[in-house]
Amino acid sequence: MGSGSRPPGGGFAPAGLSSEVDVLLEAPGWLAAVPDAPSLARRAVAAALAFEGMSGHLTLLLSDDAELKRLNGGFRGKEKATNVLSFPAPEGAGTLGDLAIALGTLRREAAAEGRTMRAHFAHLVVHGTLHLLGHDHLSAGEARRMEQAEARILHRLGFPNPWKHNAQRTGSRRAA
Repeated sequence: MGSGSRPPGGGFAPAGLSSEVDVLLEAPGWLAAVPDAPSLARRAVAAALAFEGMSGHLTLLLSDDAELKRLNGGFRGKEKATNVLSFPAPEGAGTLGDLAIALGTLRREAAAEGRTMRAHFAHLVVHGTLHLLGHDHLSAGEARRMEQAEARILHRLGFPNPWKHNAQRTGSRRAA
């Protein structure tokens, strides 16, 4: 997941900015695991965009580990499933890009980290959206800024800071 072309910003968007999210439910089990996944995804994207003072459209694929392994291998050369992939669109494409989230990986990570499925799902949507907006976590400074943005956005959505939980549990900070 490389850096996008837009620099990270901050603060809520002025009135009039909007977001549009097309949610594609590809794998069975998504609505059983996160019954409000489409609406929660839209809220999480809107919150991330508002935090950055941006608006736009993106497509979110809710799939399984097999599909994310295929996408991860095909686009990043990594032959393994991952939690979230982001595919920024070229400048001027009329969309921010695409996100894909794997249900199996989401389940395993939520259980391992003691999070609810909804909280971890919201975190992955925010994380992926920030990647589409140009955030990354390749250096310690970038990671810290991205984690702080995620924590603030998730707080505004009513979810706990996932990094505080991880730091207390593991003694370290790591990216989703």
